Amino acid sequence: MSSGARCATCAEPHHDQPGARPRWHANAAYALTCKRTMQDHQLYRFSVAPMMDWTDRHCRIIHRLMSRRARLYTEMVTAQAVIRGDRQRLIGFDDFEHPVALQLGGNDPVLLAQAARIGADFGYDEINLNCGCPSDRVQGGAFGACLMREPGLVGDCVAAMKAAVAIPVTVKCRIGVDDQDPEAALDALTAAVRAAGVDALTVHARKAWLQGLSPKENREVPPLDYERAYRLKDNNPDLVVTINGGIRAPEEWSGHLARLDGVMIGREAYQNPEILLQVDPLLFGEAAPVADAFAMLEALEPHIAGHLERGGRLHAFTRHLVGLFPGQRGARLFRRHLAEHCVSAEAGLADLRAAAAHVSRYEDAAVAAA
Repeated sequence: MSSGARCATCAEPHHDQPGARPRWHANAAYALTCKRTMQDHQLYRFSVAPMMDWTDRHCRIIHRLMSRRARLYTEMVTAQAVIRGDRQRLIGFDDFEHPVALQLGGNDPVLLAQAARIGADFGYDEINLNCGCPSDRVQGGAFGACLMREPGLVGDCVAAMKAAVAIPVTVKCRIGVDDQDPEAALDALTAAVRAAGVDALTVHARKAWLQGLSPKENREVPPLDYERAYRLKDNNPDLVVTINGGIRAPEEWSGHLARLDGVMIGREAYQNPEILLQVDPLLFGEAAPVADAFAMLEALEPHIAGHLERGGRLHAFTRHLVGLFPGQRGARLFRRHLAEHCVSAEAGLADLRAAAAHVSRYEDAAVAAA
């Protein structure tokens, strides 16, 4: 019997016991139905990339308030941390965030399978394996982008996770690392994960450079190669392939979607979050959840209030809001107020409202920030 709630993945009713709290993907058969419907309804069409120190649960609430359809991802969490750490702190999330994916880091199929099972039990809609991060931390653990050199191991990891969970298992990768040939490297990884049953592949269309460049420098060098991702899709037409890397303006989205199944944006969604207001109208033919950033802040208040009641701090949310109101009069004062008045343990909703009051609500967006 349906509980009346609907799945955030496929919009079909949940099939829980009468009176029970609705759960996403309550059983394996229903999860598989949702997985098929996800692909049918192109729910990989737009997503916000996993970003360390940025896409935490508070950031994802903000993003969800501006798009019902965008697929959201956690920061990368290592499999060992999920298994041994404070799970509620590390991977806890709000049902409001759906559809939301847990990104795991690691290279041990057994540990990744165990962590994936924990993530599925928490209610995540997808488990994603990180094969693209070039940081010193992941290099020390021989995972992230290092896995581009070991496609067979990546295939083993995906197969183990697929065997452990009924929700989709996906991979986010680079086109290669260091002096690898991107044609051979990406093809080898793709063949391995396809054989393991991967549900989707997100290609960050830039090589990861593990020696000689910092992760920050690697965001710009070497150059992006979108054509490599296009060729991959052309050669694997039945594989869900999405693209990431340097994608900003909505005008770019349609060009990629003409060749691929989805686009994933990263820093632009964080540094200019209002861009997400265009996702639902442009890509899904639906109205945005809110009219503008002011309406988003109003809708955010109940989430902040609950967080404060649980002993949290306002700054957990406001640190993700500095990108609001680009080009609007008063934006600079808004940011200053956030920095000066919203970071203390005593800060509350009144401080956020005072910050927003600096911005002219009806000012032409082309006016330079005051």
